[in-house]
Amino acid sequence: MNQSVLKTWRRAALALLAVFALAACSEPAPQSNTEEPSVVAAVSETERLNAWLDEQYAEQLESSPMTKTRLGDKSDYDELDDYSVAAEQADLEWLRSSVAEMESTFDVDALNDDGKLSYAMWQFSLERAEAGVPFRQHGYIFGRGGPHAYLPNFLINFHRVDTVADLEAYVARLGEIDRIFDQLLERSRAASAAGIRQPRFGYDFALAEIERVTAGAPFSSSDSSPNSPLWTDLQDKTGALVDEGLLDAEDAQRFTGEIRELLSTEVLGAYEQVASWLREDREFASAESQGVWALPEGEAFYNYRLAQMTTVDLTADEIHQIGLDEVARIQGEMETIKQTVGFDGTLQEFFVFMREDEQFYYPNTDEGRQAYLDLNNEYLDAITLKLPDYFGRLPKAALEVRRVEAFREQAGAAQHYNAGTPDGSRPGVFYSHMSDMSTLPIFQLEDVAYHEGNPGHHMQISIQQELEEVPRFRTQYRTTAYTEGWGLYSEWLAKEMGGFEDPYSDFGRLGGEIWRAIRLVVDTGIHSKQWSEEQAVQYFLDNSPQPEGAVRSEIQRYFATPGQATAYKIGMLKIQEVRRDAEQALGANFDIREFHDVVLGAGALPLPLLEARVDRWIRDSL
Repeated sequence: MNQSVLKTWRRAALALLAVFALAACSEPAPQSNTEEPSVVAAVSETERLNAWLDEQYAEQLESSPMTKTRLGDKSDYDELDDYSVAAEQADLEWLRSSVAEMESTFDVDALNDDGKLSYAMWQFSLERAEAGVPFRQHGYIFGRGGPHAYLPNFLINFHRVDTVADLEAYVARLGEIDRIFDQLLERSRAASAAGIRQPRFGYDFALAEIERVTAGAPFSSSDSSPNSPLWTDLQDKTGALVDEGLLDAEDAQRFTGEIRELLSTEVLGAYEQVASWLREDREFASAESQGVWALPEGEAFYNYRLAQMTTVDLTADEIHQIGLDEVARIQGEMETIKQTVGFDGTLQEFFVFMREDEQFYYPNTDEGRQAYLDLNNEYLDAITLKLPDYFGRLPKAALEVRRVEAFREQAGAAQHYNAGTPDGSRPGVFYSHMSDMSTLPIFQLEDVAYHEGNPGHHMQISIQQELEEVPRFRTQYRTTAYTEGWGLYSEWLAKEMGGFEDPYSDFGRLGGEIWRAIRLVVDTGIHSKQWSEEQAVQYFLDNSPQPEGAVRSEIQRYFATPGQATAYKIGMLKIQEVRRDAEQALGANFDIREFHDVVLGAGALPLPLLEARVDRWIRDSL
């Protein structure tokens, strides 16, 4: 899950302003006339708030056509978002006004518990948006996975073409790319002038991504070159309309000619402008990779990022120490598995063995890649059969496992999940970067499958999106600590569910957990303790079986997205903590299915609100 790379964009601004307000599942509203008057009044006031929040969310969505597309809504289908500073400020002013209206219109004391949660989340959205105002320039816009890569990905994977009008909208959106790049270049230039620049490898990443997007026809002057990703996608979608009898051959030829001209002139020109600026600004970036401590107000920015990502009040030093303690604990469990498989050597030597032995990797061939995908599906199919024993509420949405598209594929980059649409018209997708199979060890395959698929991201996000009894905004919000914490908790839970029968796969599970513990150490090391890139890489290699290529990719990710990597382990620890509290308080009456429904039924809550929700459930269950 790599969203924070894009936080300075207009889409992420919308998510920050709107989405920090999501997340809770309400109990069915009492309808009986025998209810106490105070309970009936609370339900009535909550229903009134819910209706108002739905109106607010619908109004807020009007400022983001791209968010609507991701949700399966085709209104404003020919438009892309406004990424200007003025638009971001307008969103903030709108949210300020909305929260003020809520506070003056609704009596919080008259709401039921679920209504109070919605009320608090809407307020919290404004608090987080206000906290980010001083750091609007601190995001690395045209860095790894930036708009130059995200926009083609959005058009290819989210813009469905079911009608001729949809194809016309696609063409119109292509014509918007130069406007968006102009807006974001203006912001990037201002940040650079203020001394805010990403490490040099970020420029190289972006330039390589641009090269992959613009490689091939019609961007290339050679007719013999392979088609570019956008051109391939447009031809496929146009051809599908012809096959379905919705577009005749003459109109299809007109469309493809118009699209070819647009791509080879306006769109190519926009990409060349960005590439030119990246090459120019790269020369001003430090030759040595530095954390955000080196930026203006860098310490304050990092503290803000930690608070945003973890949703708890922990200092960088505290997070660093938690990481060190967790690394030591997990290594003790790793020693046990090392002895179980009969390896004669130190734990670090065992890491090297796991990292380098050929038995743990599929060949770097199409057959090897397909075998990797097939094994993912086998594990996911098996764990899905066990879900009803641990969960009352199950997801309805389909899940697919795919290779990342070539234009955005990076050797060693993190596997990730893209949510489907709430109505199920687009499935959830678990993506793997497979250009270099030596970065995808088989012993970690099972662990990653559970994290990205079921019972991890796919299950949690799908259930949240499918909630019907709550204000709509609560079905879409993601807090990183909750979402990624649940993903990591799911790896641990899958062991309890009968997974990881092979000791090497179980070692891979511990490798996944220690990987997230290491993140606490290296992220704070980089951005608070001024660690070098090599220092961070070496700590990772010394304490994990992760392949070196994957480690180096990960470390560069942490430089580019400060604080994000700390959310996983902090979130997992909190979910494990509230589960222990429930087990101890309820004893024999503890029901794992009920507990998971309480946790998942409220959406991606900030961790303090999750803890409060579980505490209420415990009290009600005693």
